[in-house]
Amino acid sequence: MRTDDAELLRADADNSTRERILAATAEVLGRNGMTKLSLSKVALQAGVSRPTLYRWFASKKDLMDAFTMWERHYYERAIAKAIDGLDGADKLDAALRVIVEYQQSYPGLRMVDIEPAYVIERLSRVLPLLRDRLERLIPGRDGAVAAAAVVRVAIAHYLVHSDDADDFLAQLRYAAGISRTS
Repeated sequence: MRTDDAELLRADADNSTRERILAATAEVLGRNGMTKLSLSKVALQAGVSRPTLYRWFASKKDLMDAFTMWERHYYERAIAKAIDGLDGADKLDAALRVIVEYQQSYPGLRMVDIEPAYVIERLSRVLPLLRDRLERLIPGRDGAVAAAAVVRVAIAHYLVHSDDADDFLAQLRYAAGISRTS
């Protein structure tokens, strides 16, 4: 194996370890909240040693700073992948499906049940980004209003969790001004 290939494999393994740690952070936050987050619990959830975790993140603050960026990129990658190659209403519908799937499956989102004050503070930073992203996908002069309505529906479902993904998607579609049967 060439040196360049070995370096690429090592970089992939390192990124995989970092990704596992950040994904584990979402799991631990979803179960325990921010105030009870411990690096030991994250390391255990990620299946890495504490020294390995500390190699990546020297403190809880470092971990949370990286986690905030990772979480945003996680969502952005999902949206980008879903809308790739689509146009118009299909693109918007794909983005709405990502919102539903994200809220139905992402473990870190249940932190609202454990630490609502922390979640509300974080939402104040996330909502403008979500609204802006959706506004770019909603055509017409009422795109800003529709994007704001979609965000409000999404936040309502986030705060008062529902297991009815179809109903959630139907509400998002209605708020966005598109109609689909599935």
